[in-house]
Amino acid sequence: MNTLDLCQYAPVIPVIVLNRVEHAVPMARALAAGGVRVLEVTLRTPQALDSMRQIAAEVPDAIVGAGTVRSAADARAAKEAGCQFAVSPGFTVEVAQACQELDLPLLPGVATASEVMLAQSHGFRFLKFFPATAAGGIPLLKALAGPFPDVVFCPTGGITLATAPDFLALPNVKVCGGSWLLPQDAMDAGDWDRITTLAREACALRRP
Repeated sequence: MNTLDLCQYAPVIPVIVLNRVEHAVPMARALAAGGVRVLEVTLRTPQALDSMRQIAAEVPDAIVGAGTVRSAADARAAKEAGCQFAVSPGFTVEVAQACQELDLPLLPGVATASEVMLAQSHGFRFLKFFPATAAGGIPLLKALAGPFPDVVFCPTGGITLATAPDFLALPNVKVCGGSWLLPQDAMDAGDWDRITTLAREACALRRP
């Protein structure tokens, strides 16, 4: 799988922080029921890897990936947990090489032109733009389109249902990442119907 393949499923990739393993499978099923199949489960909690394993084993409709991959060890753990792709907040040669050796497709993060050039030099042309709004948002993505016409992005960080359409309207944006699909109160309450509704709303945000 090429990471660009992830863009065909839905215009939004949810950025997921799981604090309870028992929420992993019903959450993944709720998102998939709403049409959101590509799931980025971040390595930000001790429950993350177990959650990924359960989703990979029990939710065949889900394409689960590991977010916040910051080291070769993270990449190996993600692969062992059954992840089909990895996402890193920034770009390092260590993570890039580890993912290539593991045959684990990587969506690496960048925030500057220099980082885009470094990622390109290692064969990456689909990049996570993070933190999207804090790093310059739409104006910076427009500016990057000039010198990098062959690079496309997944902006993540600070994007909402209201602002996502503006990002998706950019020619160099293929998909965007967002945490708004999983509000904490809905997660705490196990309100999976609400999460399915939010997933359907996200799927309606097709590129113009």
